[in-house]
Amino acid sequence: MAGTPLQIIAGLGNPGPEHRLSRHNAGFWFVDALARAQGAQFRAHSRYHGEICRVTIEGQVLVLLKPQTYMNRSGIAVRALVDYLKAPIAELLVVHDDLDLPPGVARLKLGGGPGGHNGMRDVITHCGPDFWRLRLGIGHPGDRSMVIDYVLQRATPEEEQAIVGTMPPALDALTTFLTEGSEKAMHRLHSRTPGDNGNGDDGGSGRNRRNGDSGNGRNGTVSSGPDG
Repeated sequence: MAGTPLQIIAGLGNPGPEHRLSRHNAGFWFVDALARAQGAQFRAHSRYHGEICRVTIEGQVLVLLKPQTYMNRSGIAVRALVDYLKAPIAELLVVHDDLDLPPGVARLKLGGGPGGHNGMRDVITHCGPDFWRLRLGIGHPGDRSMVIDYVLQRATPEEEQAIVGTMPPALDALTTFLTEGSEKAMHRLHSRTPGDNGNGDDGGSGRNRRNGDSGNGRNGTVSSGPDG
């Protein structure tokens, strides 16, 4: 079965050490994990308003992007890289945190709306909606008024372990996506169970939410967390 082509994987997050371990930076965690697995390092490029690196998976070259524009302006960086590479929007994958999925659940989808995510809203504004998304569940605080603080804070140890635990199967799904196609990748990823291999319905009720663009995430390292 033929794979599904990709050229760009953009992980969304907020720049700066104060945000590094916040829930809102799960997209950064994913592309960092992918770069580490491939022995690649990110470098700042002002042309793309972010940090980029190149990796090769199963013979396919991918450009990884971490926008440094803050979350609600993510689309500026993504559009700059898309334009420079002349990449079809259908060959873009955006990785982001998702309040409507519980920690430990990840979902792949093509197209759709922003789901209340300010970074995704800006990417759609600049690129249109017809790109791939990898949604990494971070759970919901239960009250809309708590969302801004929640996404900008570090997860509990148990939640963080669950979020980080989605990275290996999501990385495996990416390889399947490139080699065997999107349908097989989605089937494998969506049939896993959190902490093992995720059942997971979408774990939420489509609550309205509002994501912040800066805040006070805790600094530090995680022995088995986003820093590897």
